[in-house]
Amino acid sequence: MKFNIIHGPNLNFLGIREPEIYGHQTLDDINQEIMAYAMENGHEVSFFQSNYEGAIIDHIQAAHFEKMDGIVINPGAFTHYSYAIHDALKSVSVPAVEVHLSAVHQREEFRKISVTAPACIGQISGFGADSYILGILAVIRHK
Repeated sequence: MKFNIIHGPNLNFLGIREPEIYGHQTLDDINQEIMAYAMENGHEVSFFQSNYEGAIIDHIQAAHFEKMDGIVINPGAFTHYSYAIHDALKSVSVPAVEVHLSAVHQREEFRKISVTAPACIGQISGFGADSYILGILAVIRHK
């Protein structure tokens, strides 16, 4: 199966940004873990990170034409207000899972609200890099 892993804003600063919340792994470290899991299980993964909402939307739409089997997306702060990303996820026939490294429901009130999760088959949070792997498993089991 082919998966599109999308990382939203500020995730390029993992390992630097609030390590007490997000840990010391860099985005590269996380991508390597995901890649190792995918290779062990015969899956293909592509990675994309952007701090720009439009670029993320373009990448979601491209997944439709690239015949991806699933999208695993960490929308970052866009989670809480991007109806445009919500609409992009709804517009493609590719199942998506929203993931977060931290346990968002145990944090600030605004982080508990996701406008993008309703466009996904589910949401996984609080398992660090494993949230992405669990997202891949969720898509596989959903299909």
